[in-house]
Amino acid sequence: MSYTALYRKFRPDCFEDVKGQEHIVTTLRNQIRAERVGHAYLFCGTRGTGKTTVAKIFAKAVNCEDPRDGSPCGECASCRAIAAGASMNVIEIDAASNNGVDNIREIVEEVAYSPAEGKYKVYIIDEVHMLSIGAFNALLKTLEEPPSYVIFILATTEVHKIPITILSRCQRYDFRRITIDTITARLQELMETEQIQVEEKALRYVAKTADGSMRDALSLLDQCIAFHFGQELTYDKVLDVLGAVDTEVFGRLFRYVLARDVSGCIELLEEIVMQGRELGQFVTDFTWYLRNLLLLKSSDNVEDVIDVSSDNLVRLREEADMAEADAVMRYIRIFSELSGQIRYATQKRILIEIALIKLCRPDMERDYESVLERVRAVEEKLENGVAFVPTGGVSAGVNTGGAEISLTPKKERPPLPKAIPEDVQAVLDRWQTVVGRAPMPMKQYIKNAGLSLGGDNKLMLVVEDGLASDYFLRQEGHREQLEQLLSETVGKEIEVTIQSVPDREAFVQNYADLSQMIRMDIEIEDE
Repeated sequence: MSYTALYRKFRPDCFEDVKGQEHIVTTLRNQIRAERVGHAYLFCGTRGTGKTTVAKIFAKAVNCEDPRDGSPCGECASCRAIAAGASMNVIEIDAASNNGVDNIREIVEEVAYSPAEGKYKVYIIDEVHMLSIGAFNALLKTLEEPPSYVIFILATTEVHKIPITILSRCQRYDFRRITIDTITARLQELMETEQIQVEEKALRYVAKTADGSMRDALSLLDQCIAFHFGQELTYDKVLDVLGAVDTEVFGRLFRYVLARDVSGCIELLEEIVMQGRELGQFVTDFTWYLRNLLLLKSSDNVEDVIDVSSDNLVRLREEADMAEADAVMRYIRIFSELSGQIRYATQKRILIEIALIKLCRPDMERDYESVLERVRAVEEKLENGVAFVPTGGVSAGVNTGGAEISLTPKKERPPLPKAIPEDVQAVLDRWQTVVGRAPMPMKQYIKNAGLSLGGDNKLMLVVEDGLASDYFLRQEGHREQLEQLLSETVGKEIEVTIQSVPDREAFVQNYADLSQMIRMDIEIEDE
């Protein structure tokens, strides 16, 4: 006798056996008990969450000769025929391979014939989002007003691809991802039935890997049992079969990263490769490990969200205290990008090595998070007794984990004047108003300009070479237009001198920056 896979052998035959979808099961059973069965249903959800299974149970229940509390009896002729796939009243259609207009027209023609036995003809169209636009249009009228003895059940994993005209004609039910606890309990129940010894920790890892899919969990467990047939299935054996890595390894890797030990990270990756672990799964699991660390740093009450044992939770809290939250977010970003790249890569190991080097060497990147890492590295060096003694024009350097940082004496900025003329002070007090009232492109130029004092203590506007300097120095009337705007704003005659510099740094180094004295209590947004 041929072997039957676990997910087929233990497929639920009644509503009571369906796990994790109580909100849907209860609604459907109530409809059957009250005889308020609809004509079109749309079952949405990720793979393996029970859409087709519930559709078949519902088809049996509406045709059952002796329904029990809204659930099929499983014993009458109709239930046995549907379970065996021999009933003419339940028609299953795979829309992935029957997605044309002609296929739907055949259904529309068949709908006209009432069932030979039983109450309803139930059409279960799986992966309905695969139908063509023409096929959807051909189905519209029949779906809206089918005969009283016809029920349509549409199942899909990608509900966003279904036209709104179809959605509006169906009762929609969203199947949730099944929780790890629910999957683990179901697997434990089935293993007792099969009389197979399995560690609970192993079942929890299988449930976690299944990502909310009961079918995937049963398939993975089937694979592990076959590999270690006749033996007790332990956590380590499950890791071996699935090519996964123990969480303790992630803690070691995290410590290497914090120590910026590139060689330690590479050697640990070598161990993982030599053990035959699946590198794509390793990247995913390490990303989840980092996610758990970030949650622990962000909140004190996340035990229900982080699915780990109490011993592992203590270790995770200890490791979470070793790093700053922004550093962990940077690690997650790098490995999240890696997970998208590694899926179709031929040299997965090299990509992972590059990512690990990035984690250890923040100077390789120029984003904000990496700069924080580099600053943190310098601070650690200083705390450990490394001193900088810059002299003259010679730069003093320090090696911060591979990043050579050079410090040179800063050039002193020109001091602010002790006294500022009243008219200039009035302009400074209302500078934001001036910027807000200026027309374009003057607004942009003066917004980015520097304010200082020129000869005779006149207001000086310092602009960068290029378009701004050309606007005020080479095009007539613009400086006078600015002076008029200033006079109208402050109620005094204001004279302005214009000076150009190569860049902002040149202004800071050579001019007293009066913008530091502007009151920023009110910020006027650009129009």
